[in-house]
Amino acid sequence: MALMDFIKKQFIDVIQWTEDADGVLAWRFPMADQEIQNGAVLVVRESQLAMFVNEGQVADVFAPGTHRLTTQTLPLLTNLKNWDKLFQSPFKSDVYFFSTRQQVDQKWGTPQPIAVRDAEFGAVRLRAFGNYAYRVADPKQFHTEISGTRDTYTVADLDGQLRGLIMQNIAVGIAQSKVPFLDLAANQLAFAQALAAALGPAMEGYGLKLEAMTVQSISLPEELQKILDQKIGMGMVGNDMGKFMQYQTAQAIPKMAEGVGAGGDAGGLAGAGLGMGAGVAMGQILAQNMQSALQGGAPAAGAAAAPAGVRPEDVMATLEKLGELKAKGILTDDEFNAKKAELLKKLV
Repeated sequence: MALMDFIKKQFIDVIQWTEDADGVLAWRFPMADQEIQNGAVLVVRESQLAMFVNEGQVADVFAPGTHRLTTQTLPLLTNLKNWDKLFQSPFKSDVYFFSTRQQVDQKWGTPQPIAVRDAEFGAVRLRAFGNYAYRVADPKQFHTEISGTRDTYTVADLDGQLRGLIMQNIAVGIAQSKVPFLDLAANQLAFAQALAAALGPAMEGYGLKLEAMTVQSISLPEELQKILDQKIGMGMVGNDMGKFMQYQTAQAIPKMAEGVGAGGDAGGLAGAGLGMGAGVAMGQILAQNMQSALQGGAPAAGAAAAPAGVRPEDVMATLEKLGELKAKGILTDDEFNAKKAELLKKLV
């Protein structure tokens, strides 16, 4: 009777996966009530791995190639099933295929601004976006930790978990990049490399390998974006304080124009024009006086009321202005200290 039952069984002689659908990471070969005959062929294509699982225990893993399933090619499974006995099929185990090709252009981003700590500004909030690529590197780890016994496990099934993992590591990536917060937008490559270094070990715990990480956009808070714009403007004029004051005055003119009443009164417009002209003139005089104080020269025309030499109150006013620029991040500590020492020498 046992012999007749054995003869009636349906045996599988070829096991393979053609990957008919995109985005599948793990796929279980449909066994139904069939069994794999001794000497069957296992076909594992490039960018695939195959794994035998017996009663929940991972047995043998096969690399790309064509494999004849015998006692010699399945040593671990042979030990588990003792399938060398007469008429006893050793191949009732499940067979899983895993796609090892890169899963490219996976999107990540911060749905809401996240708080990170910066050495210069303390806790700040930012948003960032980019993409990444990964592959299954350890099928045993991936099966045990992620895909389990499901018939199919896809990229979409894993997407939410990986996005959350990236969010957890953004703050670590910023800290490891050692890039000042205001310079992050201009150093996206360094940020991406640091984020990948922080994220890689966590993905290895899932049996995955991170292949690429890019940062496409970093959005700074509005108040820090203004400081960044000022820093860029300062970089354009260099360390020339006169040019910087003229730059600041030019920046203020549009705001002064916005203050003109909407009625379009001619007198109001004329007054505004005079005010803007006076503002420009005062800005130029102040810039010239600051430059003169820094270089030891005489005050510019228009400040004739000031006595010859440098007055202590002028030096203190200049120091206060420089202190404001340092507080806004426009001047570094070294630049401020150098200017301060130069000004204090003039009081001696």
